[in-house]
Amino acid sequence: MASIFTKIVQGEIPSYKIAEDEHFYAFLDINPLSKGHTLVIPKQEIDYYFDLDDNTLSGLMLFAKKVAKAIDRTMDCKRVGVVVLGLEVPHAHVHLIPLNSEADASFSRPKLKLSPEEFESIAEKIKAAIK
Repeated sequence: MASIFTKIVQGEIPSYKIAEDEHFYAFLDINPLSKGHTLVIPKQEIDYYFDLDDNTLSGLMLFAKKVAKAIDRTMDCKRVGVVVLGLEVPHAHVHLIPLNSEADASFSRPKLKLSPEEFESIAEKIKAAIK
C-alpha cells in the first residue's frame, strides 16, 4: 500500500508544493513546528532513510539544501534545521525547520494552525526564492 507521501507525489492527495524534480519532492508540513516547515522526500518509496542507496541519499540532501537556502532567504529565522526521524510515515523524509532557537525543533511542542491562505502564501514565497 502506498504511503501518504507517495499519494502526495502522485497527486492523489493535495500538498503545498515547494519544489520538484525527477527524483525528489518538497512540500510544506501541514502540522508545522514553524512557518516554512518543509518535508523533502525521494519520489521512490523507501521506508528507512538509511536504506536509501548512496546516489539517492546524496541527491536528497543536495535537493534539500537548495530548498533550505530558499527557506532561509524567505522565512524569519536564524537557521534552517534538518531533522530525520522517520517514525510517523513509512517513507524516508527530511524535515527542514526554520529555527530561532533549539526549542523550535522540538516535536513535543504544539503545532501551528495555519489557514490554507497562509500555507499558499508561504509556499509561493519559498518557491520564488529557489535558485
